[in-house]
Amino acid sequence: MENILTRIISEKKQEISRLKEIHKTFQTNSLEKRSFIQKLQVAEEICVIAEFKRASPSKGIINANIDPVEQAKLYETSGASALSVLTDNTFFKGSFDDLKIIRENVGLPILCKDFIIDRVQIEMASASGADIILLIAAALDASQLSELHHHATQLGVEVLVEVHNLEDLDKAFKAGSRLIGVNNRDLKTFNVSLDFTLELGPMVKSFGAYLISESGIFTSSDAKRVRDVGADGILVGEALMTSANIQKSIADFKIPLLREM
Repeated sequence: MENILTRIISEKKQEISRLKEIHKTFQTNSLEKRSFIQKLQVAEEICVIAEFKRASPSKGIINANIDPVEQAKLYETSGASALSVLTDNTFFKGSFDDLKIIRENVGLPILCKDFIIDRVQIEMASASGADIILLIAAALDASQLSELHHHATQLGVEVLVEVHNLEDLDKAFKAGSRLIGVNNRDLKTFNVSLDFTLELGPMVKSFGAYLISESGIFTSSDAKRVRDVGADGILVGEALMTSANIQKSIADFKIPLLREM
């Protein structure tokens, strides 16, 4: 049965051949990679990955005319630890051009957020300046996830593996991921609940990975709930793209981490 995720993946399969042609002539961004994991290792407050996105399948147009560099610089000066840039055009109105221009104008690690199913997408992300890529466990079988994870690390790109249930988590563990994001949004229905992080978070931490809680985080209370089950960071998109005071919003999210004594 078709759902939002299968529809997106179907579109991605059609895009791959076009990307392979573009990749042949794509001008590589030679900027040195920046490590988000190193930031997590020394963080005393929850790390905020601030997301730039113009639209989404669940919300439609969020902010169509916003300048990517202006928004990214505002995120940086407001205290974000990293940036997430949507590069999917069909469903999120993003592009690799957005990623490239943002990477050239800010000093933070950049996550390429897309529905990656092929090596060429990773190579395009890296060439555009991505320091981190997103791999969605629900979109890949275990062998595909491990293979793409390995390919990214060979390019010097860190990998955030996104999970939503125990099956996804098992794939992430088998891939040896050090950075695991629990998506609070069901990619089949796009319904959101922080309960997914509350359930899976302790398992991620027991594995020894860094935990990022993604989606559905709008308040300091939301950040505290996921922090209390071990979240090292949060990925926030809509709440920041619609915020009237980004500096205050990010400051509210940056609560102290709980460290063992």
